[in-house]
Amino acid sequence: MTGRTHDLAAFTGLSIYFVIFPLVNMSLATLITVLAANFIGGLFPDIDQSTGTLWRRLRGGSFLGKLISPLLGGHRLLTHSIVGLVVTGYLLKWFLGILHAVLLVDMNVVWWAFMIGFVTHLFMDMLTRDGIPLLFPIPVKFGIPPIKTMRPKTGGFFEKVIMFPSLLGINAFLIYTNYEKFLTFLKLFVTFK
Repeated sequence: MTGRTHDLAAFTGLSIYFVIFPLVNMSLATLITVLAANFIGGLFPDIDQSTGTLWRRLRGGSFLGKLISPLLGGHRLLTHSIVGLVVTGYLLKWFLGILHAVLLVDMNVVWWAFMIGFVTHLFMDMLTRDGIPLLFPIPVKFGIPPIKTMRPKTGGFFEKVIMFPSLLGINAFLIYTNYEKFLTFLKLFVTFK
């Protein structure tokens, strides 16, 4: 999937989570950090690709990407697996624990937002022709549907005309059907501290 599809899928995952689970009171700073963490999480598995969207959005990112990509074994290997998900989750928890001493943000909510983005990335890449090595280091790639030729090509017609508009539609549906919940959240739970 392309970077913009991963961004929208990450936001869709966060919206679904918000509809299912009630959120606690949070500051505006936490909300902004949660949204940023979600988008970063949605792009993070592609740090194994030096031309990935996350690297292109960072100053000097292409240079860093060229250094880090070989260390991770190449595109769609370690970072696109359960092992990569768990390792990233633990390292992020540790890093956010350090940041918590400096930033007045609920790092637990930030961690969940990042991980939701990460999981949506893996799910969306399972829908592509290449699939992902979910059980890395076992060299078997998983995809939905299981027949490779039935899956769409990254950046192709299906992604642009069906998947991206479908994700927009899902978000519109979630907001429309849960309008009161979103409105109440914005009125009562986002406090300006």
